[in-house]
Amino acid sequence: MKKKTETKKLIYIPALLALLVLSILLSASTGQVEIPLSDTFKILMERLFHVKLAGYAEIPSAYFNVVWMIRFPRALIAAAVGIGLSLCGIVMQAAVENPLADPYILGISSGATLGATFALMVGVGTLPLIGQASVSVCAFAGALLASFLVLFFANIGGHATGAKLVLSGTVINSMFSAFSNIMIYFANNAQALQNITFWIMGSTASATWSKVPAILVIVALTALFFLTQSNTLNLMLMGEEAATTLGINLTFWRRVYLIIASLITGILVSGCGMIGFVGLVIPHISRAIFGANHRVLTPYTILFGGIFMVLTDLLSRSLVSGSEVPVGIITAALGAPVFLYMLLKKDYGFGGK
Repeated sequence: MKKKTETKKLIYIPALLALLVLSILLSASTGQVEIPLSDTFKILMERLFHVKLAGYAEIPSAYFNVVWMIRFPRALIAAAVGIGLSLCGIVMQAAVENPLADPYILGISSGATLGATFALMVGVGTLPLIGQASVSVCAFAGALLASFLVLFFANIGGHATGAKLVLSGTVINSMFSAFSNIMIYFANNAQALQNITFWIMGSTASATWSKVPAILVIVALTALFFLTQSNTLNLMLMGEEAATTLGINLTFWRRVYLIIASLITGILVSGCGMIGFVGLVIPHISRAIFGANHRVLTPYTILFGGIFMVLTDLLSRSLVSGSEVPVGIITAALGAPVFLYMLLKKDYGFGGK
């Protein structure tokens, strides 16, 4: 009976999928050059499915490059970032049994920042094997280094528990942040300081078609994997004793989940910079509406995350005429009040309590 009730909660998924598609179309249509939604739809139908709808021939040629080369790949990257960070948020909250966990609690953000700061300040972009991708490569390397250091320290003296992972993440976060600040403090490069500041604030402005396939495939495969892991994620919230009774090795799965989540976060952060609060707030919104059962929570969090990030990225481009506000600022400004409200709400609890 309970399983049937949970299944009924999935009926809103088609509506949210449609809303995600509509959000991407709206994002591809809106900007300094306003393009009718119908024209955007016709352009994408032709480019994606080679279907020319009525009125396609009358669309101005300038619209094609704006929609296909600039806005559409950016909207796809924004959706992937929202999905990936939100998904990593619910996984990390379950793995460390902490409602304040998000993709950055294990020091991933500070590791990525250290790598990006190193690339910009030291100038590794001059190396032939790295080139212009130096910031992304070094940020990803820093995120991976931070993640593995956290797992290493958390496993010293026994199995990695949620509390040990959080404490290890706090230590690594503080240490890497200190190293980044030292480099920034002693730097004598105004352009590099400006670049690292913009990177820390987060942006999808650098989205291109060359980045889209890899990010979409990686995020899609990760989402499919975690959609099959609802039972184990639910057990993590119940604690070690319940899992041991059922013969589930939570220590093993905790490591697997955190490594995957760290890899995904490192990839997204290395490409778009620091975008906070998405992985923290979106899972809590989904949990408050649909409950803590990951069979229902995971798909709704994925869709909410994608929609939220596409619309937030659109807002960052539209808020100030002729300019762009870094999307990380928008997510923080929107996410902090929502999270504060949820903390003060008496009938909301982590883990369905």
